Amino acid sequence: MARGLVISAPASGAGKTTLTLALARAYRDRGLTVQCFKSGPDYIDPAFHTAATGRISVNLDSWAMTSDTLHALAARGADADLILAEGSMGLFDGVAMPGASGTGASADLAAMMGWPVLLVLDPSGQAQTAAAVAAGLRDFRPGVRIAGVVLNRVASPRHEDLVRRALESISLPVLGTRRSRCRNGTLAWFRRRSRNGCPI
Repeated sequence: MARGLVISAPASGAGKTTLTLALARAYRDRGLTVQCFKSGPDYIDPAFHTAATGRISVNLDSWAMTSDTLHALAARGADADLILAEGSMGLFDGVAMPGASGTGASADLAAMMGWPVLLVLDPSGQAQTAAAVAAGLRDFRPGVRIAGVVLNRVASPRHEDLVRRALESISLPVLGTRRSRCRNGTLAWFRRRSRNGCPI
């Protein structure tokens, strides 16, 4: 199976869809084949994924689907260079009673498929506390690995520095940031670091 990431956050509204679409299109524009998935039964985000990648995005739902079904659907990405699985709600949010293979949480997919998590954090109204939130998510469930963090809605360079230093103190790298409002009013992601020549 292709290398994959689960793009998740502590809660809804943090910027998961924006980041997923930005990365999907950026990698596609670099000539890579990207396969997107969506955790849960949502049908709107997969349509956006399809527009960004040119490939049909499907849902992966650990509450409604067995492990065999999930792996069969994930195999759609076997010929891709990269898999991006967009989470729903917060990383560990699901229903109270487990279903076919889990509670429907994005973390179920990360653990089952072995995909690391790219965590989207919105540190607006806080600074170092964002690192405490990230540490809690990192340590909450064995088998779920957070690869790094993208900061969304950073207020200023000083704000970014405070949050970045706190995250680095717990060995979580900041892989990108976005200011609260870009100069041109768009939601452009910027200051992405590069690994192996590809934006992250």
